[in-house]
Amino acid sequence: MRQSVEILDTTLRDGEQTAGISFNPDEKLAIARLLLCELKVNRLEVASSRVSAGEKAALEKICTWAASNGYIDAIEALGFVDGNRSVDWIYDCGCRVINILAKGSLLHVTKQLKKTPAQHAADILSVVEYATSKGMSCNLYLEDWSNGMLSSRDYVFGLVDVLKDSGIRRFMCPDTLGILNPDQTFELCSAMVERYPDLMFDFHGHNDYDLAAANTYMAAKAGFSGLHTTVNGLGERTGNTPLASVVAVLNDHLKVGNSLVEAKLNHVCKYVESISGIRIPDNKPLVGDAVFTQSSGVHADGDRKGKLYMNPLMPERFGRTREYALGKTSGKANIIANLDELGITLTPEQVKLVTDRVVELGDKKENLTKEDLPFIIADVLKGGYSAAHDRIHIINYTLQLARGMHPVAVVKIEINGRQYEDSCVGDGQYDAFMKAVRKIYAGLGRELPRLADYRVSIPAGGKTDALVVTSISWESGEHHFRTRGVDSDQTEAAIKATLKMLNIVENLEY
Repeated sequence: MRQSVEILDTTLRDGEQTAGISFNPDEKLAIARLLLCELKVNRLEVASSRVSAGEKAALEKICTWAASNGYIDAIEALGFVDGNRSVDWIYDCGCRVINILAKGSLLHVTKQLKKTPAQHAADILSVVEYATSKGMSCNLYLEDWSNGMLSSRDYVFGLVDVLKDSGIRRFMCPDTLGILNPDQTFELCSAMVERYPDLMFDFHGHNDYDLAAANTYMAAKAGFSGLHTTVNGLGERTGNTPLASVVAVLNDHLKVGNSLVEAKLNHVCKYVESISGIRIPDNKPLVGDAVFTQSSGVHADGDRKGKLYMNPLMPERFGRTREYALGKTSGKANIIANLDELGITLTPEQVKLVTDRVVELGDKKENLTKEDLPFIIADVLKGGYSAAHDRIHIINYTLQLARGMHPVAVVKIEINGRQYEDSCVGDGQYDAFMKAVRKIYAGLGRELPRLADYRVSIPAGGKTDALVVTSISWESGEHHFRTRGVDSDQTEAAIKATLKMLNIVENLEY
């Protein structure tokens, strides 16, 4: 196993092959800057040659920025064995590293190209020689390498034998169809390293059997010097090896040196989520919304008494914080942990009452959040947190929607005992409502948190008359919190979630 590995991220090339995803040049540049400057990946594969005018514009934009900031050697583009055309296309964009896509299995050469191995090798050498004459660096993809090694290993070795002294810097070995298991990956990668100890090899995993991360682990263990990833596992079919799945494995299990900055991982993954529109599952390791949330009261109690249920994946490493979920498995320790974070102190008797109510609501499959606690406290204790003592009340509102016209909202709201009324148009009924509320607060010289995310869900199998759960995430400076509302109408549910936000702003140091 090597002392350190390089990470090549191919989100902007292979990741963009995810069905329905297309990044524009500005989005590609923004992602490239985050990956190189914040997360500190070593190399970026950002484009495929001769695809489109937009692809060329994106590569030119990234290369211009990279050349001005010392990153040009980290920018790579996919090219083909097509004479001089890919080389010229990539060179004219300002890129100086070409990743040549060659055939890594005998079937691909004979069936797809209808050539002999010797002819294909000669074609590759021609591209390498031409690129080198222009001052470019060359890496070589052995497409379908995994099938090639399983069915025609002599062909793979024969091709590498011919090319190993040609000036190719890295030989990149893709599991193109995601067919390998970890044992096979280790054996095949070890065979390459043992036969060619002086060459540099990259592993490029695909996730068809959900083994891409495990296979990447084995490639590193076998001595490969480069690992390919995509942010959030984007990529064709089931995607590529997720970057988040590699970070902690390298540091904690393999203990292999790398340049990645763990604390930036969550920020980069969330940004790509927002640009791509592909949601990160809540239980996705390291970056999912729920992965640092303990649900069991037993776990929370053990953590409070000695961090008994914490593993080395401490959330602070990845720019996250630990949370304790509220539901039917909650115990007093969960409640106390959340109350401590909110700055609320209750007596032991009051904690028991609140715990009982949380369990009761959890039995009804209510999805409770930390921000719900003050309202549960109000309901249970009928005391200082009662809704009757909330500082913000919506007196009434009207929402008007007419075909061909912008929706209009008229809102009357009570803030600290005084009533205010205003109206606004918006792009939707809730947008109009929110703009009217912000207008009221602007008149008071106050700014409300920014709406960061808006999610609507109904119970599984629900119909049009089902209850709607609207969850809204808010941001104010470095503070982030979420509120939710439940109603049979989506807009009403969103307004209830907004009212919770308004009272949190008034009543809590969030």
